[in-house]
Amino acid sequence: MNGVMLGLMYALVALGFTLFFGVLDVVQFAHGDVLTAGAFAGLAAYTGLVHAGVEAAVPQLLVVVLAATLSMAVLGAVLGRVLVLPLKGAPSLNVLLATLMGGTALRECIRLFYPGGSQPQRFPALLPSASWSMGRFALRLDNVLMIFAGVVLVLALSLVLRRTRLGLEIRAVAQDEETARTMGIDLRRVVLLTFAIGSALAAFAGVMNGLYYNEINFGSGLLLGVIGFSAAVLGGFEGAVLGGFLFAGLQTLGAVALPFASAYKDVFAFTIVILLMTWKPTGLIGERLGERV
Repeated sequence: MNGVMLGLMYALVALGFTLFFGVLDVVQFAHGDVLTAGAFAGLAAYTGLVHAGVEAAVPQLLVVVLAATLSMAVLGAVLGRVLVLPLKGAPSLNVLLATLMGGTALRECIRLFYPGGSQPQRFPALLPSASWSMGRFALRLDNVLMIFAGVVLVLALSLVLRRTRLGLEIRAVAQDEETARTMGIDLRRVVLLTFAIGSALAAFAGVMNGLYYNEINFGSGLLLGVIGFSAAVLGGFEGAVLGGFLFAGLQTLGAVALPFASAYKDVFAFTIVILLMTWKPTGLIGERLGERV
């Protein structure tokens, strides 16, 4: 269950990286910090509701999720407009450095200006705490609900990309930007919407992380961002989801199978992923590319 929960979080982050790279061939290294900002935005919304006297868990959960995803969708579009589009055509290293520095600035703003932001913050448990015992395993209802929501979100994104006009435009720009523009597709609109969608996914993953561990901190997005990027490198839409679950499975396996598990589980997972990249440099699910001469 721990592996499935982590896998969904990593997959949501990886899908954002996949969208950014597919549309503009850029690596948005502020993505992990957007996840952290989304979790803190949700926590701020919860604090506001408590001060306003709203105590029902369902409205609190809805407001937390909406506040996190919508605010980060706006922030993602702003980052795309301010940091990425102006550097279009510049070396990819420039965009990487710009987003890396933008993410650092965002992370430091959370640490400095959020009340107590330099310390771990308790995230509220807004989901039912019921569980069912199955031998030595306890199936928690909150985990089931989060897994269901994450799967629905991944399937919804797949449906949008494959069955809607926006998805067609995103795929057209990813395949051939110049031809897409000559066909009347507004590149700027597609880029901003893509960044908004990817950032909303990261914010949802940040809320999931807070609900699962009941704690967030200003640096939590660093490792999640690196793992999500590693999963995305493993290839494509399906490969990003598969990579997220693979990485989570390796961490879980390392935690129970290795000595000093808590210290070496990430080392074990990254080592296996590096070996996989060496073995299949085109990713787990390779993409066939053809070029007309």
